[in-house]
Amino acid sequence: MIHLGMFTMPFHHPARDYTTILDEDQEAILLADRLGFTEVFVGEHFSSWSERITSPLIFLATLINRTERIKFGTGVINMPQMHPATVAAHVAMFDQLCRGRFIFGIGPGGLVSDFELFNVGDAELRPPMMLECLDTVLRLWAQDPPYRIDGRFWKINVEKNIYPEFKVGYVPRPFQQPHPPIAISLLTPNSASARTAGERGWIPVSGNFFHRRYLRGHWERYVEGCEAVGRRPDPDVWRVSRSVLVTETDSEAEDYLADPDSGLSFYYSFFLFSFSRLRKALFMVKPDQAMPDEAVTVDAIKRGMIIAGSPRRVLDQLVALRDEIGHFGTLLMAGHDWDQPKLWRRSMELLATDVMPQLARHAGSHSAR
Repeated sequence: MIHLGMFTMPFHHPARDYTTILDEDQEAILLADRLGFTEVFVGEHFSSWSERITSPLIFLATLINRTERIKFGTGVINMPQMHPATVAAHVAMFDQLCRGRFIFGIGPGGLVSDFELFNVGDAELRPPMMLECLDTVLRLWAQDPPYRIDGRFWKINVEKNIYPEFKVGYVPRPFQQPHPPIAISLLTPNSASARTAGERGWIPVSGNFFHRRYLRGHWERYVEGCEAVGRRPDPDVWRVSRSVLVTETDSEAEDYLADPDSGLSFYYSFFLFSFSRLRKALFMVKPDQAMPDEAVTVDAIKRGMIIAGSPRRVLDQLVALRDEIGHFGTLLMAGHDWDQPKLWRRSMELLATDVMPQLARHAGSHSAR
């Protein structure tokens, strides 16, 4: 079986109205719920007008009572930027509000301006900060006070002001026990975080920000982590995110992809800028590793990264992806700016109703053999 979910940064042109894009992002998730998407992950960014959801928990809380089945995931809470007690309290309350329809997505952070804003710019420190923050959250959920946690980055003490008869001094606990499922975002090739996910039993979530040739490495590192602790790796837990556009005809998709002013063109212009100038990692989005840096254009990146076309063509590309990287349990459709709302709504409908049932049948017959 293969499921359909959604991951969204979300990313919009910074000139767009803030209220309007929040409404649009809500509408996309409401549509996903109606179409049977199983889950949605929403990003967190504090200092970008292109990515203006500053709290996925606040944003997703507005959708709890407007949806029926879809699970909500943070994609992600950037742990080095948050105090563990804040994370523990906010996540516990959200999990209670949604009655356990929650996946606790974590990461070390990804936006350079946020690193500067919170003074967590040291790349070597962010992964251990993420792990310490999470371990502290889990300890706060697992015990009653007094709390004495003497970490490298955070020191937590609640010893003097504890009143058991009123439960003052007690950190709230989540609905799901012992805690919500934990997921981690994977970006870099041969990600060390993928191995950590395997070791700790977390959900691996491979992003849509890099070329598909790096996906298999994520799974291999995850398997290494599982095997190191004697856990059987189950590919059903693997989430793989890709940018997907499904249109009635191949020519309709081609017309949109060719438009230099489309929302997807602006989206990939950001990644061309980010990976070439900020991260010095243009190889991540090159359609061909042998291509010289100066030849890499937005159009080249788009056509190397996006799965697009009629339902038949998209199905063929998804089958080829699965044949290339192996089985994964959930395809996370990347959410994009609805610069053409009718086109993007129809894309979600066609993906859910036309493409995914056939992909599921293919996956089932393939595994049966």
